[in-house]
Formats: sequence, C-alpha cells, structure tokens
Amino acid sequence: MEAVVRAPAMFIFRFSPTKSFNSLSSISFLPQLSSRSIISSSKVPSHRSISHRSHSRAMAVGSQTNMIVDTSAKGAESLFRVAVRSMEKVYLDRNPTAKAVLDLVLSVDGNQICYDHFAFRTFGVDGYGIVSVAKFFLDFGYTMMEELRFPAKKLKALWFAPPSYDNGSYFGGPLPRIFISELLVDEMSPQSQAVIKKYVKNLGNANRYAALASTLGCLTWETPSYSDYQQLARESEYAAWTLVNGFTVNHVTISVHRLKSQIGNIKSLNHFINEQGFKLNSEGGILKVSPDGLLLQSSTVADSTIFNFSDGVSEPVPCSYIEFAERLVLPQYTKLTNEEIKEFHRRDGFEVGNADKIFESTSMDQITRKAA
Repeated sequence: MEAVVRAPAMFIFRFSPTKSFNSLSSISFLPQLSSRSIISSSKVPSHRSISHRSHSRAMAVGSQTNMIVDTSAKGAESLFRVAVRSMEKVYLDRNPTAKAVLDLVLSVDGNQICYDHFAFRTFGVDGYGIVSVAKFFLDFGYTMMEELRFPAKKLKALWFAPPSYDNGSYFGGPLPRIFISELLVDEMSPQSQAVIKKYVKNLGNANRYAALASTLGCLTWETPSYSDYQQLARESEYAAWTLVNGFTVNHVTISVHRLKSQIGNIKSLNHFINEQGFKLNSEGGILKVSPDGLLLQSSTVADSTIFNFSDGVSEPVPCSYIEFAERLVLPQYTKLTNEEIKEFHRRDGFEVGNADKIFESTSMDQITRKAA
C-alpha cells in the first residue's frame, strides 16, 4: 500500500460567490430538449475507459466548452457527459475532503471509482424544487422512482434510476442514481418563508436552468445577506445550506461494493478513512444500516468555505461532503457467484432512516465536533 499523507479533519478555503445569473432566461444557446428521453432505457452513453489516477476523471471540461453540439443522439449524449462532469468538477474544486478521499481510495484500490448516486438540495417553492433539477436527468433517460418523507426536517425527496445500472463506462462505471430533496417551504415559519421567497421571486424562468447553474457553480438568485442566512439557519440548516450553495452537488457517493481491494466493504473503508484523519458523520453511529440490513451507508463531515455575503460579512458556511454506500446482494440471489452478480441483484433504492442521518453531514454539530 502506498504511503498516504494524513489530512486535517476539516478544510476551510475562501470562495467568493460568483455573481448570480438571474437573467438566465435570456440565454439562447441551450438546445431545446424534448419531453421524451433522449437516451432510451436500452442504451447508455458509450464512453472511453477513463483513467482517474491523475485525478482528471475525464473532467477536462475546459477543452470541451467550445464544442459545437449537434442534434444527433451522439451529440446529445456528449452534452450529457460534459454537463455532469462539469457538476462533478465544481463539487470537487470546492470540497478538498472529497477530492482527497477520492485520491486516497484510488491510491489503494487501483481501479476506477463508480458512483452510487449524486445528490442535490432544492427549495420547494415557485418551481425551484425537485422538478427543477429532475427535468435534466429525465430528458436523458432517467426514471422517477420512490418518494421519501422527512417530517421533522420538513423535507421530501425523490430518487431517479439511470437507464442502466451495469452498462457504460461513465466515471469508470455506470451512470449514478440521482437523489433530489426539497425543503417544504410552506411548512416553514412566516419569517423564513419570506426570506426564501424574496430570493426566488422575479427570476423569470431561471428555475429551468438549475442543471446549468450546477455545472457553472453559481446561484440563480442574488447573493444573500448574512442576516437572511442566519434567519434560515436558526430554523433549518438545510435551508441555510441551500441559500448559499444553490443547485451545486450536495454530495457524491462512492459505490463501495464495486471496489476491488481490501477496502471493498464499508466497515474496512470507514476504518481506513478514519485512520487517515478524515472525520466521519457520527449521527446515529458511523455506519447507517437499513432495517433489512442490505443498505449500508456512511459519510464524511462537510467542508467549510468562507462565504462573502452581500452585506459585507464574510463567514464560514457548510459546503459539501462525500458519502459511501454498500448495497448487499438480495436474498434470492445469494447463490450467484461474484462474477454473475450485477447491480440489479443488489438492494436498490434509499432508506429514510439512513438518509435522515446522512443529511446531518452539513450540520454545525457535526462540523464542529472533534474527531474521534
């Protein structure tokens, strides 16, 4: 095993929020996507094998930003690849822990990491909820699956399945699931509702470009004030996080059972990551286990970033984190050999109890907690 440099438990870096682009509705270069899926359920983008060792992860987006997108299926698939890689690049650029953990896992596993899912957070008001992000993925062949509810947090979520779990070589593996949550704004206090609605009103059709905002890493509303951020943080850390992070990726999740080395089970991976100095979310225990025992999850604690608010205040705010998921083989398939087991033979979907605790990865309680 290669020697690994121990990383600090929490990173803080400075980020001056790019100007919001609430004039997005005037952008004319976006292709018009039809309501039907561009990628059929039997076809997944065909990608070249990607070497992640140099951490490029096929994210050399700069060389592709001037590409001319044609209207063929191949062109649409190319657009999808570039867009999602851009989302990942924004996420990794802003979250040193995520980047360091990915490099750490690759240094040991020597293989290409597969992502289990990407997650996004949204405001459930005026078209800025789940649908604003979901449309992009639905247009490219994803299927809407189950809804999850989190009454105490005033949240709901939907997850979306990719066209196929086992075909393709995107990010070194199949396309990830998509998990999108939204704050039930109408259940918030009148004061917090007023804050949120102040930022999303009069934005025209900007909610149509949530995916574009995620690829660019900027807000679709004006840079918030610190007083507004504090108002939301007092009631909902989820709301405060969304106000300053917008549609950027909340987290990506490594598919642990697809790893090939000794860290190919989540208990070993958790121990290994903790030994390297990374702080794991301890809410409900480091390892979150579904009632059926087949979905095992854990996550790091979010990084912090210095955010420059509109009223001249600069303060640290939670950014994003990285998650790990191991999906065990369903009971009816346990007699299959390792070579025969495919992703659809494993436990699918999400679990409210697990997800509720994973949400706490961005809470100040977890961020300020000393590492064990």
